[in-house]
Amino acid sequence: MTFLQAILIAILQGATELFPISSLGHAVILPRLLGWAIDEKSETFLPFLVVLHLGTATALFLYFWKDWIGFVKGVLGKGKPATVRSERRTFYLVCAATVPGALLGKLLEHPLRELFSSPLIAAFFLIVNGGVLFVGEKLRKRRKGMKSVADLDTKTALVIGSCQALALVPGISRSGMTMVGGLLAGLTHKEAARFSFLLATPIIAGAGVLEIPKLLKLHDVINEQGSTMLIAGVIAGVIAWLSTWALMRYFKQTEVEALNPFAFYCWAAGLGSLIYMLTM
Repeated sequence: MTFLQAILIAILQGATELFPISSLGHAVILPRLLGWAIDEKSETFLPFLVVLHLGTATALFLYFWKDWIGFVKGVLGKGKPATVRSERRTFYLVCAATVPGALLGKLLEHPLRELFSSPLIAAFFLIVNGGVLFVGEKLRKRRKGMKSVADLDTKTALVIGSCQALALVPGISRSGMTMVGGLLAGLTHKEAARFSFLLATPIIAGAGVLEIPKLLKLHDVINEQGSTMLIAGVIAGVIAWLSTWALMRYFKQTEVEALNPFAFYCWAAGLGSLIYMLTM
């Protein structure tokens, strides 16, 4: 992997991990479209992905730092009683919803990625992802928007958290599935996005942290590629923070069919990629 390729992948990761358009799908499709000969099984690729994920998770923590501080205060009972109850409730729901996503991810990650890692299949599921976003918006109109995540019940939070496992299929977006789940549960777009990003933070961070011991054993890789990986990780983090800022601002201002533009993009990108790969 060249330095330029590493930077472009970092930018791609930072943006597509949070936008509801599937980072994994783009990571599978783009190298094929650009003719990049990247060996995803090489000893340098896994450490590279670990650094990118840690950069993305750091960006999410920094953007939502007030939420996490609020959770700590709620657990400790600091603040007004109503605020403490709300923070405790939201923190409980985030923790509860994280469990099924993490467990299903651990159990299904390798089987699903081995089965669906083809660029053609990823392009197909990118189209499917667009369909889920579009249908989710249509069904949302039958629901009344809730005031906050704290209004969810435990069962609903668990279902939304389980939706994260679908993102193990390249082309299916983690944030897209959890946002649609939140909308169908009655959340507004802004609250659905907030809950989605709060859920993504421990999942993304945990995936990176679990691979750190393997990374530390690769001394030669760190010596040769350490600076490139570090720069790429910082870039992924900066792009992820900007993406989160843009999305939260967008969902705050746009409540009507806000996911439709992303659905149209997924259809265009997926169909265009399919046609290109089948005719090249």
